[in-house]
Amino acid sequence: MQRRFLGLTATIAALGLTGVLSGCGLTGADSGDVTLKLVAADYDLTGGDTTKKYWDDLTAAYEAKHPGVKVEVQIESWNDVDRKVAEMVEADQAPDIAQIGAYADYAAAGELYPADELLSIPVQANFLAPLASAGEMRRTQYGLPFAASTRLLFFNQELFDRAGISKAPTTWDELAAAAEKLKDDDVPYPFALPLGPEEAQAETMMWLLSGGDGYTDAADRYRIDSDQNVATFDWLKKNLVEKGLTGPVAPGKLNRKDAFAAFSRGEVGMLNGHPSLMQEAEKKGVKVGKVALPGMTGKAKSSMGVADWIMGFKQNGHRQEIGDFLNFVFDDENVLRFAGGNDLLPVTVSAYSRMQSEEEHKNLREFLKELPGSQLPPVGKTSWAKVSENIKQNIGKAVMPGNRPSDVLGKIGREATAAESAE
Repeated sequence: MQRRFLGLTATIAALGLTGVLSGCGLTGADSGDVTLKLVAADYDLTGGDTTKKYWDDLTAAYEAKHPGVKVEVQIESWNDVDRKVAEMVEADQAPDIAQIGAYADYAAAGELYPADELLSIPVQANFLAPLASAGEMRRTQYGLPFAASTRLLFFNQELFDRAGISKAPTTWDELAAAAEKLKDDDVPYPFALPLGPEEAQAETMMWLLSGGDGYTDAADRYRIDSDQNVATFDWLKKNLVEKGLTGPVAPGKLNRKDAFAAFSRGEVGMLNGHPSLMQEAEKKGVKVGKVALPGMTGKAKSSMGVADWIMGFKQNGHRQEIGDFLNFVFDDENVLRFAGGNDLLPVTVSAYSRMQSEEEHKNLREFLKELPGSQLPPVGKTSWAKVSENIKQNIGKAVMPGNRPSDVLGKIGREATAAESAE
């Protein structure tokens, strides 16, 4: 992970360097009136307009300081935004800026500006190291992290108390023992294990990290069927699934959305969750406990990090204006307003430090603690979309009766290697 960013931030601050060091010092007023097209994802889970209001306020503030630049914002649901941007690019009508879920295919096709052609040195250096690293393709950063999250083990404190569980599990054996007590107390889902096709690649990665490995090796090659990963799924199958501790729905058919809804209804003893679930469950009266993900013999070596991305497209040639606007987007106040308003984590070192210390964000501190050492999925690989989809559709088979995890992971691993070789 690129810890160099953290040190560089302090150096730059000490030297008093500013945005004049970037390649994007000019504004639209210097080069004639420019309209930037921004397509962004809708983060409002309630069907409201909080995302629109965020961008409306931000662009109004930006335009007031840059009278030669207008920013038109198009908000799309997460169900549609990636597809719509892809269609725009395919039709040679790329937006200037897109805030979406993935950047790798566009970077590989040469359609994006690299970060160092857009951002000032202080802004680029201020990204948290694992997020900056995940935004790289071939050692060049193209994906700019826009919002982040980590995962913790959630548990229903009232169900724990009723079942006589005195402390949260910190190891797999303790987790299994707690699940047994919850089952004995007739909890429908002692441990909810959503390996269904909605989001199985994320649940899988959390368990692989907890088992001491992950999706890729030190050389960034897929190792999905490593001995450690197979051992992780052997343990899951033997100690949770086969003992009936994962609830009435087979893990391969349980989607994350349904598992989260069951947790919010008070039907789940434990699951791996993110900040938005915490807020939703607490609104419905669930007393939520949360701890770092347990590992085989203690706390997992790292948590799974997640990031959404913002990027600048080359097609319209507005590099200076795009960069100037993105420098404004990553101002601390803007980063904190968006992250705090959506139960997400900030992507910059300075905003991270502020959120840690500010009382209004105290409910996110456990998630914040895991972020600097987190690992993200291999989103810089153009093969990842195909590999991820394969995991979503098939990983649940690894814990089905009659199947061997080594066979299922072996097949997924071979197909991942083939997908990478085909790039």
